[in-house]
Formats: sequence, structure tokens, C-alpha cells
Amino acid sequence: MFRRLSFVMNFQVDHIRVDFIIGSRRISNFCWAFVILFGALGFFFVGFSSYMQKDLIPFLSAEQILFIPQGIVMCFYGIAGLFISFYLWCTICWNVGSGYNKFDKQKEYFLFFVGDSLEKIVVFLFNF
Repeated sequence: MFRRLSFVMNFQVDHIRVDFIIGSRRISNFCWAFVILFGALGFFFVGFSSYMQKDLIPFLSAEQILFIPQGIVMCFYGIAGLFISFYLWCTICWNVGSGYNKFDKQKEYFLFFVGDSLEKIVVFLFNF
């Protein structure tokens, strides 16, 4: 019922208060995912350019980088960065951590709802 709202807001009606949780779809996560993706691609292409002995990207010079050991390390860091970026993009797409908190004073309970589909719902119900 509350998941259908496309924007984030908190509201309170008489005895019920609902706080929506954004999850991983934050602007900062998008920024970090882009920065890590482009940085990892830069590292990988410079390492691969040192293997090929020519510049694959004009503004990333790899003429003075030897493939062994610097080029291999740059390729490794690039591949590791691509895995981290893939992880960040998956958490953004799946919207990990989103949900809402519902507080009901009349029935004396609060509910923590985490998940955005019926397959992955975690509900914590506490009475006070």
C-alpha cells in the first residue's frame, strides 16, 4: 500500500506515522558507481595499452609503462574496480535497503518493512 509512492516522504495521520527509507538509490551511490566504473576502465585500458605497446585511448598515455610489473598491476586494479562497480550497480538496480517504518500508537506496534517486491520482504513487528 505505501510502496506505490514514487517519491520519498514521511507522513503522520492521527495515530499512524510512516517513514519511508530510500535504500541504495541515492545520488551519492550513483556518483560513486560512475567514478569507480570510469576509473576502473581507465586503469584497465592503460594496463592493456602497455601490453599492446600503443595508446588505445589518446589522452591516457601508456608509452612509459612497462607491462611487467606496472601494466599487470594496472590491469588487476582495473578488473577489481569493475567488480566493485558491478556490485554497486546491482545494489542500485535492486534498491537494497528500501522500505518503510510504520508506527501505530493506537494498536501499539511498530513495523520495519524492508524490501521492494514479494520475493524479498523482511518484516520486523514489535509491540510496545
